[in-house]
Amino acid sequence: MYAIIRAGGKQYRVEKGDVLRLERLDGKVGSKITLDEVLLVGGGDDVQVGSPQVAGASVEGTVVEQDRGPKIRVFKYKKRKHYRRTRGHRQHVTAVRIDAVRAS
Repeated sequence: MYAIIRAGGKQYRVEKGDVLRLERLDGKVGSKITLDEVLLVGGGDDVQVGSPQVAGASVEGTVVEQDRGPKIRVFKYKKRKHYRRTRGHRQHVTAVRIDAVRAS
């Protein structure tokens, strides 16, 4: 059984046992979380499509890691004006292991 969920403004296809790196979610390492924004649940011939979400469906997971993503370099430049600025950014991410996909 699989599901398509929305988290952090992005959509992910998940199955039991998958490990996702999502934008920062509250929760300590080892705590259980529930993702309620399920857009589609499928498995075999049975597919439930939500409008926009599947009623009663949820995805349960365990927080594996709280970390920061890779550094992104932001470089601004204007030609012939001697204007150069470099900044960096690291997004906070949460690694979540999917334990169960529950349909209504």
